[in-house]
Amino acid sequence: MAEVKKTSTVKTDAVETTANSSGAEKVSGKETKTTARKTTTKTTAKAAVKKAPAKKETKAATKATEKTIKTPRKKTPVKPTVNLQFSGKSYSIEDLTKIAEDVWKYDLHKDEEAYKSLELYVKPEESVAYYVFNEDIAGSFFI
Repeated sequence: MAEVKKTSTVKTDAVETTANSSGAEKVSGKETKTTARKTTTKTTAKAAVKKAPAKKETKAATKATEKTIKTPRKKTPVKPTVNLQFSGKSYSIEDLTKIAEDVWKYDLHKDEEAYKSLELYVKPEESVAYYVFNEDIAGSFFI
């Protein structure tokens, strides 16, 4: 640590204060002893090295707590595929829905925006699918 002595003069309203290199200060004829010191701090490489492991310890502690706390994984819902097979024919739910939407659009001449819900009933022994659109319009088509 280095010490540096300064000489300074401070003027106030009616009092003049002077400090000299010996550290004595004059104020209106009275002497008071004060010393002005300038201190400097030095950062050494050792201090910087000592701080680095502390950060690693906190990271290690954080990893340890993360390992102990396990969050359950979200299960993705399983979407089943349903195929209806009869008399050498095979239809999926998507196929029957597409046929019913075509009936809505082209046979019934309805707007796509008015299509809200669909219920399908399939009778394989008759090769017919019955539909109910928007819980109101009922009909059937051959498959």
